[in-house]
Amino acid sequence: MSTIVLLTLTGLGLAALYFLVASGLALVFGLADVLNFAHGLFLSVGAYGTWWASDHLPGAGPSGWGFVLAVVFGVVCGTVVAALVELVLIRPLYRRTIEQVLVTVGLSLAGVALLQASWGSDPRTYPRPQWTQQLTTIAGARVPNDRFLLIGAAVAVLAGLLAFLKYTRIGLVIRAGVEDRSMVTALGIDVRRSFTLVFAIGGAAAALAGALGGVYAGSISPTGGSSLLIFGFIVVVIGGMGSVTGAAYAAAAVGLLQQFVNYTWSGLGDICVVALLAVVLLVRPQGITGKVATS
Repeated sequence: MSTIVLLTLTGLGLAALYFLVASGLALVFGLADVLNFAHGLFLSVGAYGTWWASDHLPGAGPSGWGFVLAVVFGVVCGTVVAALVELVLIRPLYRRTIEQVLVTVGLSLAGVALLQASWGSDPRTYPRPQWTQQLTTIAGARVPNDRFLLIGAAVAVLAGLLAFLKYTRIGLVIRAGVEDRSMVTALGIDVRRSFTLVFAIGGAAAALAGALGGVYAGSISPTGGSSLLIFGFIVVVIGGMGSVTGAAYAAAAVGLLQQFVNYTWSGLGDICVVALLAVVLLVRPQGITGKVATS
């Protein structure tokens, strides 16, 4: 019983990390119709921003509120980079899918090269609060505390995104702009600013995933964002392109499947995740929930 509890909670912790990565992807694709391969760069910026702030920003550090301040700094960095990417590179390319893919892929590669040139290719030890390295006993299972941090962050992000889209004026404008951009523009509303905000929110979620992913792994590297991005895309496709709630369901399925399979057959978890993706594409290509941007 304790083993099942441990695998379930650690699997949900991994699922929470995948959701934080995928939520920004789903939001940007569902509302702005942009397949952003540079999303991994926002993760890396958040991770390295938090790492840098913990040593250099006054008041920041690996303990208590200092760590929260470092994470906030990393998230702000990721948000700013995402907004700049939309303004400079993506905005001129709306409705030009091939050019978007080429630009974002190129930006992703350039971002990795820039991080390697700045801080080297070797992994860096990540500052982690002491309590995240401790264990909590639940039903006989000793669960790492960092899993609870990830789960709590994922739940907060999911609730925040759904509330933003359904109950705020800006969220309503964004949804309306997706349905009929010309009508919203005729009403005197600048939809382009709304899409910049969508990118900024997606970048913030990605940066948070990078910051908390460092806590999960204990280290960061320039290619870490690209590695997580692969699972982010898998989650988005399984959940339904553009569905935030679908991404949450898919992340839970992928995280639990990967954890239980790796425990039973070491190293086969990734293969089973790819097999699940293949089954979904064959049986239900629109994903679990289909493309519902506001769900």
